Amino acid sequence: MPATGTPHPDRLLPPDPALRPIARRLYEAVRDAPIVSPHGHVDARVLLDDAPFADPASLLVTPDHYVTRLLHADGVPLELLGRRPAGVASSPPSEAEARAIWQRLCERWTRFRGTPVRWWLEHELADLFGVDEPLSAASAERTYDAVAARLAEPAFRPRALFRRFRLDVLATTDDPCDDLAAHAALQAAGFSVRPTFRPDPYLEPGRPGWPAHLTRLAKAADTDTGTAAGLVEALSVRRRHFIENGATASDHAHLDAGTEPLSASEAERIHRSARAGTATPAEAAALRRHLLLEMARCSCEDGLVMALHAGVLRGHHGPTTERFGPDTGHDIPVRLELTRSLRPLLERFGTVHGFHLVVFSTDETVWSRELAPLAGFYPSVYAGVPWWFLDAPDAIRRFHEAVTETAGFSRLSGFVDDTRAFCSIPARHDMARRIEAGTLARLVAEHRLGEDEAAEVAAGLVSQARTAFKL
Repeated sequence: MPATGTPHPDRLLPPDPALRPIARRLYEAVRDAPIVSPHGHVDARVLLDDAPFADPASLLVTPDHYVTRLLHADGVPLELLGRRPAGVASSPPSEAEARAIWQRLCERWTRFRGTPVRWWLEHELADLFGVDEPLSAASAERTYDAVAARLAEPAFRPRALFRRFRLDVLATTDDPCDDLAAHAALQAAGFSVRPTFRPDPYLEPGRPGWPAHLTRLAKAADTDTGTAAGLVEALSVRRRHFIENGATASDHAHLDAGTEPLSASEAERIHRSARAGTATPAEAAALRRHLLLEMARCSCEDGLVMALHAGVLRGHHGPTTERFGPDTGHDIPVRLELTRSLRPLLERFGTVHGFHLVVFSTDETVWSRELAPLAGFYPSVYAGVPWWFLDAPDAIRRFHEAVTETAGFSRLSGFVDDTRAFCSIPARHDMARRIEAGTLARLVAEHRLGEDEAAEVAAGLVSQARTAFKL
């Protein structure tokens, strides 16, 4: 990055002088295209309320576990980054607290060298807030004041930024029991904010509190969840509610991708045991895999895209989870297997017309060995682009090299920003467009694609999520 802190206009484009002009042309053609965000974690109520953002720290630091996890690794306790203990109502920090959080980020800015987090934040600060001074201990007060001054302007309220970002569609991630009133109100106001059905807690009989989740679901769906069949029916009822409110997808995040079926009697037996708290871990996993298969059947019936984010061990550090709750930066990837795990699902539903299964992995070893061949045969399977720990420049390049030779570009999901940090959405999508332009430039330079074809592919990748997620 230049010493001024202003991002270089050719950032992330190939350094090879034979490739850069081609990549620059391809990127410029899609740079200002509308953003389709098919999966993320922005709270719809932020847009509904349209209140000014409180301060730079609670906007750019505290909610973004990409940022807080590296600061925590450098010895900063989460409570000093604005995280509240579980069960304590969230509230903006005082100005003194917010300035202290920002100071901690600036003092440790060098820890982010080489990471996509630095790239996103520098992009946001320069392009959105007009801050061209590098973050440092010395610049903390000045940069805080510059961002805070912008946040006080009407142009920096959530809905104004939604329009400025050229957000064509924003999909959120929502509990099946959510009434979705915020989404309905936003859609009535002309904002395409769509809910996504996320039933994970209701499909995990081995997790603490599962019976309480069943009780809550039964009330929301007005359906008895005291049996396995009743649980599936209650989820089906809520899926219909989501579809009526604009949902096009369900999202599933489990430790593995298993989809082995159970007999009806065995499913009911384990369901009874799990409600009583006597199911073994193996039995709970078996019922979860069976229920995931049932969600695929439901997708074939109601048309919701099924997105699968498997292979992450949630809450790796138990004491932190207990104190601060989930999504605090210590969910850690594990080895993933797809070919055998998804076979029961794909043998039943893989060729059903209209069924879409978008499969993501933080395990790079499956990209060329399993994911690309699956997407290259089954009309239902789309290869989910790198997400979470791998939504970074070099990983996205490796993904294209591993997947597109087997599955082509049309079998990809389109870029997924997967973020809680609202202001990072444009930066993340811009990163993806630059990397994709570089990948395509190499194919042009090697005479494997004409530049006109590459331009069509670049435009297709920007809008590919519309196809994969039925947006």
